[in-house]
Formats: sequence, structure tokens, C-alpha cells
Amino acid sequence: MCTAATLCSGDFYFGRNLDYEFSYGDEVTITPRNYPFSFRKMGEMLTHYAIIGMAYVQNDYPLYYDAINEKGLGVAGLNFVGNAVYQPAAQDLDNIAQFELIPWLLGQCATLAQARALLERMNLLNEPFHPSLPLAQLHWLIADEREAVTVESTADGLHVYENPIGVLTNNPPFGEQLFNLNNYMHLSPRQPENRFSQALPLRPYSRGMGALGLPGDLSSMSRFVRAAFTKLNAVSDDTEQGSVSQFFHILGAVEQQRGCCEVADGQYERTIYTSCCNAHSGVYYYSTYDNRCLTAVDLHRENLDSSALITYPLITEQQILWQNRR
Repeated sequence: MCTAATLCSGDFYFGRNLDYEFSYGDEVTITPRNYPFSFRKMGEMLTHYAIIGMAYVQNDYPLYYDAINEKGLGVAGLNFVGNAVYQPAAQDLDNIAQFELIPWLLGQCATLAQARALLERMNLLNEPFHPSLPLAQLHWLIADEREAVTVESTADGLHVYENPIGVLTNNPPFGEQLFNLNNYMHLSPRQPENRFSQALPLRPYSRGMGALGLPGDLSSMSRFVRAAFTKLNAVSDDTEQGSVSQFFHILGAVEQQRGCCEVADGQYERTIYTSCCNAHSGVYYYSTYDNRCLTAVDLHRENLDSSALITYPLITEQQILWQNRR
């Protein structure tokens, strides 16, 4: 499935792994300020904050998987299959289709506090973008440099949970994911001490034994624990290069390799891309499954007052920097 994370290291970074068995044709997509967003029930948004992120563009509409706006607010949608429940249109609420949540929030909100205000009156609609596309069952990580929340629409309504970790994966619901961390409170990056018995001369025989029991499988609950432990204990310098490198290493701890997660006969989930956006500078970095070299797109190198989408197809072929060939 997927893993999203935040990191404050010099600047604020936001990104994710997108894990799936195939790609819809993802592109780094910039939505400039004057691109007209048309909402199913909420009319048009003719001007808004500029947005950069990964999207599948259909009928000239950006279906964002993850994105950051020019003010530094980020949103990522992750699969929440079997738990996400959307509603019919309701009076006195902002009726937003699930694929509209990212542009609705990022188009209007400079901070998470402003996004919270919109979420209080939001009703997520059970309406797909197009009959040919599935109604994606999602939940969302929303964050700025100060704080993060998880948003889930379930059978008992729309919930906004404080997310003190800045990590999100998939099932189960977020409250259960947080509670499950109690089972791993003994983990540490430091070497363990003998608490088994003073009658036995027990001692560590390998580095890394403080994290014995850290999950290594690809299930969403295990990835949540592993990503949380890695992020909360990772140490990086405050440079752009060091912070970006560390962010990719954090998500690399939970990436999926082709062949290890079979979803159907001969079909394997894999990490299609990993993204990391510097929310202050608007630089969107990514790597793909077959191209480990980092590629970047700078939001502010484009004409952000235009009205047409700007797209960059992913560079998916491996780029190798030779040191002894010309």
C-alpha cells in the first residue's frame, strides 16, 4: 500500500511512498494560481494557491496523490480499504468528493489551522471522478511545519486525529495504529542492558540489538511502527542535501520490492515512487522503482499566475553516473 511522512530538519519536508501493482501514468503536476478548479457541489475556484505534487491527470483535471501548496501545507491520500465510508450530499455542509479534498484544502489554506476550520464543515461524497475509475477508499495525512493530523471518513462520520508522529500508512484506523505503538515502547537505538536476570551474564553480541522486535514485514501496521521508529530516531544535518537524503532513507525503511507482496497471480505490489517536497522552497524530489537517482521539479521556476496545468512525466529509466566512462 503506501507510507507518508513528515520531517522537520532545517526546513519542513513532506512526502510518501506510493506502493501499488501498477501505475495510472503518474506525473509531477503543477497547478498554477489561475487554473479553474470545478467542484461537483461547490462551484468553481477560479483563483487559489499554487500547488505541486504527484497526480494522474484525466480530462485536464489533476487527481493528486500527494501535494504541497506554495504556503507550505501538505496533503497525502493513502488507501484505507474497507474502512473509508463516504456520504450522500448533506445540507449545511461543504460537500466535497474525495478526489476534491486535496485541491479544496490546498487551494484555500495556508496553514493546518485553516484546514481544520474547513474540515469541521466538510462532508465527503461517495462520488467517483469518472465511472471508469474506482471510488478510492482513502484517509489523509495533512501537515504544515507546526503540526500534523490524520483525517478519516468512516461509518460514524468524519474524524480528525492529532498525529504527533507525522507518519501514516493504511489499515487499521489511526487510533489503533497509535495504540499499537505501546507494544514497542521497549525499542531503542541504544544497546540493551541485561534486565532478564542478574543471575545470568547476558550481554549484547551484535550492534542494533536495542531494536530487536522492530517489525520488518510489509503489512501496513508493521510499516507504521517501522516508519515511526525510523523517523523519530533518525539524525540528519540541517542542510538541504542531508535532509533530503535522510527523508528518502526514512521512507526507504518501508519500501516494497517487486516479488515480496503478491496481490494476484503474477502481480506484485512495489514502491512505484517515493517523493519528498521541501515545503518552504517548493522543490519536489522523487525517485522511482527503476530509477534510484533523485529528480527534482521547482514550483517557483514556473509561471504561477498562468491558468494551464504544467506536467512532468516521471523519469523511470535508471540514471547511472559513470566515473570512468565518457
